[in-house]
Amino acid sequence: MSFTTNLEGSAAPYQRQMTSYRRTRSAILEGAKSMLAKQGLHKTSMIEIADEAEVSRATLYNHFRDKESVMRALLKSEVERIISAALAEGSPEKALAKMSTEISGDAALATLCKTDPAVLTIILTSHDDPLWDQVVTALREIAGGNQQLILRWLIGQFFAPVSSEESRLQALYLLSVH
Repeated sequence: MSFTTNLEGSAAPYQRQMTSYRRTRSAILEGAKSMLAKQGLHKTSMIEIADEAEVSRATLYNHFRDKESVMRALLKSEVERIISAALAEGSPEKALAKMSTEISGDAALATLCKTDPAVLTIILTSHDDPLWDQVVTALREIAGGNQQLILRWLIGQFFAPVSSEESRLQALYLLSVH
């Protein structure tokens, strides 16, 4: 057996390990989102996140050092998910309506608005955060100009959700404004 054959064979365990790592991380983030939807941020503990994700506490702490880091990863994951879903739509109108619908229909965000509005306000006003740049760049790609107006419209939906039809109509209007 040659040296290169040995290296090729060793890649498979690493790939399985990374797949397992991603599955566990995903389960933790889903568990955290579920707990947020049930009881809000301040009432949720790391133990409850581990239980909801069906992972041990040690596993949770191997992935995240504290609740803030779990929430940061969840926020990043959700922003990426929503942007990806929007970019997959066929038109700017559908993309903006998709973003609006995702925000307006999110149970975890609805609970945060009721239980932890100050935390949500801090998140939504942290303009120096790299996630803001990611969102603004995606909005530029989706709608061209007017990203700031569209961003403000989307932020409004965190606190005052709209229906799917209202999302579609408002997106259409915003795209005709610029």
